[in-house]
Amino acid sequence: MAESTIITGQFVRISQTPASIGERLIALIIDYFLIGLYLYSTIALIAKLHLPSGFNLFFFLFIVYLPILGYSFLCEMFNHGQSFGKRLMNIRVVKLDGSTPSIGSYLLRWLLFIVDGPLTSGLGIFVILLTKNSQRLGDLAAGTMVIKEKNYRKIHVSLDEFDYLMKNYRPVYPQSADLSLEQVNVITRTLESGEKDRIRRISALAKKVQSLLSITPQDGNQEKFLQTVLRDYQYYALEEI
Repeated sequence: MAESTIITGQFVRISQTPASIGERLIALIIDYFLIGLYLYSTIALIAKLHLPSGFNLFFFLFIVYLPILGYSFLCEMFNHGQSFGKRLMNIRVVKLDGSTPSIGSYLLRWLLFIVDGPLTSGLGIFVILLTKNSQRLGDLAAGTMVIKEKNYRKIHVSLDEFDYLMKNYRPVYPQSADLSLEQVNVITRTLESGEKDRIRRISALAKKVQSLLSITPQDGNQEKFLQTVLRDYQYYALEEI
């Protein structure tokens, strides 16, 4: 499974690997086993208590049915993206950028689980196999993915690496501050590329950046221009930290 690497605007590198469909299915089986165990034990307890019939309905609804119905949503919300099955399998739910999902994201995943599984006879499994980040429909809608926790790393790049930007550095192109993180990542990947048509790609990208930011380069070296744009972007990003 391919690893996904993201670099945020605060120079935090996030590396994460999507969980395999096997790991997710085993986690689901574990969760169903725990739910079955909980259901059996609570029904046995109700039978032993000999509660009044009216109270039996209340007990079953609020102590048995609702916790089972909201099991995955409640676990993921209160346990940082992990049900008990996911925890045992060392996988968790995160946003695509590696951040913690919101309550709304967890809720959307939970609501769409019936579409991924019971309602469509397992359509979610095929969607997982076809999507780049192994996302089911609920993940696609919520902007989340399930990752291998042991491969989830946030590496804060030492700010010492950018000391040259803070010591009397003067940005050449102030418009660089308007670049989005995605655009910066495209520039970075292009400059680091070792492909045969690297020079052509750098030239084409430099022209797009010049047009986008309305910049007139100070010299004709397109690669140097993109490197300068990145340095200027880093300078303004560091000012915000």
